[in-house]
Amino acid sequence: MVTVGVGPVSPQELVAVARDGQPVQLGEDALAAIARARDVVEELAAAETPTYGVSTGFGALATRHIPTGMRAQLQRSLVRSHAAGSGPEVEREVVRALMLLRLSTLATGRTGIRVETAQLLAGLLAHGITPVVREYGSLGCSGDLAPLSHCALALMGEGSVRDASGALLPAAEALSAAGLEPVELAAKEGLALINGTDGMLGMLVLAIEDLRMLLRTADIAAAMSVEGQLGTDRVFAPELQAIRPHPGQALSAANLTRLLADSGVVASHRGPDCNRVQDAYSLRCSPQVHGAARDTVDHAALVAGRELAAAVDNPVVVGDRVESNGNFHGAPVAYVLDFLAIVAADVASISERRTDRFLDKARNHGLPPFLADDPGVDSGHMIAQYTQAAIVSELKRLAVPASVDSIPSSAMQEDHVSMGWSAARKLRRAVDGLTRVVAIEVLTAARALDLRAPLVPSPATAAVVGLLRSSGIEGPGPDRHLSPEIETAVGLVASGAVLSAAESVIGELS
Repeated sequence: MVTVGVGPVSPQELVAVARDGQPVQLGEDALAAIARARDVVEELAAAETPTYGVSTGFGALATRHIPTGMRAQLQRSLVRSHAAGSGPEVEREVVRALMLLRLSTLATGRTGIRVETAQLLAGLLAHGITPVVREYGSLGCSGDLAPLSHCALALMGEGSVRDASGALLPAAEALSAAGLEPVELAAKEGLALINGTDGMLGMLVLAIEDLRMLLRTADIAAAMSVEGQLGTDRVFAPELQAIRPHPGQALSAANLTRLLADSGVVASHRGPDCNRVQDAYSLRCSPQVHGAARDTVDHAALVAGRELAAAVDNPVVVGDRVESNGNFHGAPVAYVLDFLAIVAADVASISERRTDRFLDKARNHGLPPFLADDPGVDSGHMIAQYTQAAIVSELKRLAVPASVDSIPSSAMQEDHVSMGWSAARKLRRAVDGLTRVVAIEVLTAARALDLRAPLVPSPATAAVVGLLRSSGIEGPGPDRHLSPEIETAVGLVASGAVLSAAESVIGELS
């Protein structure tokens, strides 16, 4: 059970709720803060002076004062009209993440929500009820309006949801089955539920979690490639990394050194007879690229931490008043989402280059062309590299920033937007692509290491080869249907199994 208080949820808590289905509850401090802020909103709602978001229209319609008797209709109309998403359903983990983050903002006592409304949002998370949110609809300014509106719609007992089993149901039916009552939104509550950066932030936190695992796995893949291509480990020495003191580079190089320790393959060409002057960039510069990616992820995590500590709404409750602000603008999050898409593309690019070297007999130092059993009759991993290349090309397109592509909306009232939701959606595709590219490198490098027999790979890389073989991926031999093996390797990378295999031998990687 994750307890949501007035302080920020942690990235670990977000992952637990979003991916692992952990239930949530509101802490006593949060309930007290919510109640205090609601008292302020109730007082302003009763006043004769109009207050934006409480007794007025929204956006370009903010100049209209709404009579008391129409304010419940105002809230219903806001949510219904803004639940205008289109396209495929967004993944369950993303919807749960944005619901948790909206609840976290409500818990700060800055939004003016009622306690019972916040409790119902917690109830949906606790019972595994996930509103149907559509791919398109957010411009990443005034928050992720359409995605959050689909969630708010479910609190009203409207729209479609999926229950804990994944079945598609009308919201009212799912609420009833869980013993929950829909709410009739009161003054300010519509805005409080939909005006935040929660969708893009949730996807950022999940991507950081994935990329940190993938970058350690990319070090494993690079070590296997250096080893399989008879490269040297001397370029990863700590004294060489210290000359250029980027922290991520040092961590990646240290990982490569540990992964290659006690390698019989590396030892076989370490003596004075080796005539190799230096390895290709894709081998030698792996720590520089992987390290820069690490440092970029750390910067993104810093931004995410600040945003997790934020109360994003407009207007917000400040003391005994409600103030308009621009904190809903998604630029800080959108920028790092775009930055991470660049990282994913470049790490995948160097991985594909290392893989390609295995397949070219002019560069693979004695291995058969394309690692084929009978070259000419067999094609080996020729087309696996094509698959990598197609994905890398797609990743380069996904690296084009979304955050510079503002489109004015709301009759020019909202005339500059962040497109952070779009940046987050393409980053999720980029992370998936990177996973697949690294998996193909691991698959190809494992085949090459088998072909180096009787030379023995390092204990860490041998553990990864063993994992693949025990998972149904056969070693070298005549051509066979390769797609299932690629998909198995992708699953082993995505689940963290490849990382765990190496770490089971040498301990946790940096």
